[in-house]
Amino acid sequence: MQILAFDFGTRHIGVAVGQTITGTSSPLMVLDVAQEGKKIWNTIEGLINEWKPDQLLVGNPLNMDGTPSDMIKKIDPFFKKLQMISDVPCELVDERLTSFEAKQLAQKNKKDDRIDDLAAKIFLDSWIEHHVNSK
Repeated sequence: MQILAFDFGTRHIGVAVGQTITGTSSPLMVLDVAQEGKKIWNTIEGLINEWKPDQLLVGNPLNMDGTPSDMIKKIDPFFKKLQMISDVPCELVDERLTSFEAKQLAQKNKKDDRIDDLAAKIFLDSWIEHHVNSK
């Protein structure tokens, strides 16, 4: 199963790709919302056409107690449009603490401060692990 994961933010959208056969994933790219504007959807459609995923994941920023955060109001329109433009199943995935973990990894590896694709990889890895182990 090929998967594309999106870590939605108001300034950046991180994208990661992975597959269940090998159980691996990689950060793919960070989209700059301000620079790309409406072209973001062309880029996302291009990624879907290029990678031909079987599943799309979007990070769901839950509060630590498991309740929806205020950010869901901004993610929901993105999630619905993603469902509209593709015939690929879409799922919201718990992304609690992934940005924190991604920042720690980026500092450790001395990467730049745009960690959104790494955050997408982290929740994608968790989804793959759960999906593979539940079968």
